[in-house]
Amino acid sequence: MSNSLYGPLADVSGDAGYIDHGPRMGFFTDTSVCIGCKACEVACKEWNGLDEDGIALTGMSYDNTVELGANTWRHVAFVEKTRPATTVDLGLPGFGVPGTPEYEAAPGEVTLPDGQADSEQLAWLMSSDVCKHCTHAACLDVCPTGAIFRSEFGTVVIQDDICNGCGYCVPACPYGVIDLSEKDGGAHKCTLCYDRLKVGEQPACAQACPTESIQFGEVDELRERAERRVNTLHEQGYDVAQLYGEDPRDGVGGVGAFFLLMDEPEVYGLPPDPVVVTRDVPSMWRYVGAAAAGLLTMSVAAFLGRRK
Repeated sequence: MSNSLYGPLADVSGDAGYIDHGPRMGFFTDTSVCIGCKACEVACKEWNGLDEDGIALTGMSYDNTVELGANTWRHVAFVEKTRPATTVDLGLPGFGVPGTPEYEAAPGEVTLPDGQADSEQLAWLMSSDVCKHCTHAACLDVCPTGAIFRSEFGTVVIQDDICNGCGYCVPACPYGVIDLSEKDGGAHKCTLCYDRLKVGEQPACAQACPTESIQFGEVDELRERAERRVNTLHEQGYDVAQLYGEDPRDGVGGVGAFFLLMDEPEVYGLPPDPVVVTRDVPSMWRYVGAAAAGLLTMSVAAFLGRRK
């Protein structure tokens, strides 16, 4: 297909060679209702047999995992920040002793001392990050052994018994998802619970999420659901609400695990404009061909000049 390396792709499983297959499956993570309980992290580790991360004092609030890795396929990010109270009201409780003006302040607002006119709001943003299962997965494109494949569900899966630990997939991922394990040297990441999907079960993280922040289903239906949700938030005054990764026209052709964010992507540690590294392969080869042709022409001219 002409767009096998980048751009929109209506049928990722069909492009991978599956003739008879179901709809593309994925995640929609609504960070506006994430409470940071880490149930998804625990469920993911329990089902996939991943080691626990320990209790590390990282200095990153309650975040003891810090980032996705070979042993952490779900990562709950905790982002603490303050912003003007008029920007958005996250429904946080007032501060101070009950009955005082500070406590009775509008939900989420902080009354500053000394009669200052301005006020600030504490925003505690939480988001459960995961592999994006890209439409155009650079990790799959660069894998030399075929260890990474596209499943019949449209997801991207690593076969542990085929991976040779070369690490090519690690820098290829525009989201920094994949990592090499210190235990076996292989590359590991979320499989979207491929083994559970094959028997009609939903991924462990989505099943464990108590607020339905992580929603599993058909990607097309999830995109429609996400659009309705972000429109509702805008109507309620949450102008900062935005979708991330759902657009097939972006640099990776859209992803199978996309997000509703309550701030800019950079605040959550996500790249604002990810691009699949294989996008420029055709143009790169054209440049290489042109350079080779030029070198050949100069070599021939030099040889003929010598003979004269």
